[in-house]
Amino acid sequence: MNIMENPQIKRVALILGVVLIALVAVKTVTELKSMSYIGKSENAMNVITVSGKGEVLATPDIATFSFSVTEEAANVGDAQTKATEKTNSILAYIKEAGIEDKDIKTSSYSIYPRYEYQSTSIYTSGTRYLAAYVVSQSVEVKVRAIEDAGTILSGIGEFGATDISGLSFSVDEQDELARDAREIAIKDAREQAKVLANALGVDLGRITTFYESTPYQPYPMYYSKEMAMGAADSRVQVAPELPVGENKIVSNVTITYEIK
Repeated sequence: MNIMENPQIKRVALILGVVLIALVAVKTVTELKSMSYIGKSENAMNVITVSGKGEVLATPDIATFSFSVTEEAANVGDAQTKATEKTNSILAYIKEAGIEDKDIKTSSYSIYPRYEYQSTSIYTSGTRYLAAYVVSQSVEVKVRAIEDAGTILSGIGEFGATDISGLSFSVDEQDELARDAREIAIKDAREQAKVLANALGVDLGRITTFYESTPYQPYPMYYSKEMAMGAADSRVQVAPELPVGENKIVSNVTITYEIK
């Protein structure tokens, strides 16, 4: 009799086959799970977090300001013509002062009707009527020869600018200074981490997280007595003094280290 024809033996062989298949399946699943962690680090449990600050001071070398020209007339065409003539005369003056086209940009241009009310009695709200059309153009100017900013500001008032605002001072190489501030902040954080690790009696491991914030630093804005007078009376011929001060570029970093 063939041994494989024995029912008991066939049953045992079937059971062993099923067990073997199950073991192979479990081993395969385990290996697949372990592969998903290849190249990944486990979550660091023992860490310290430190902060560092870096500051760089720089003298501004660019002045930026805006001016507006606003005109009104009974019809849009006349209002546009008047506004255009004044704006063009100001732009011609600015370009003669050495400002390049790339540093002159229109920031807004608007046309809108201005209404008024006419009443024949104090007991009525009156009748609304069209008083005029208003045309307004605003232009942003960047002055790279910062020593000329005061003279240019004084000059554009003589050509009919109705509003001069937004004077600010900035640094041309802002990105480079920001990198310098970041390096100082990282060095500061690294030194603090070494001191803390020494106090705790541990060694620093790899960096697990890094975060940087650069708080907004308002540009210094100065207005001399002469400049204030010039804004109120365009007949004043004195160029305003514009002290530029210093700009502070700040970087705050937070670094987390593993400890071992």
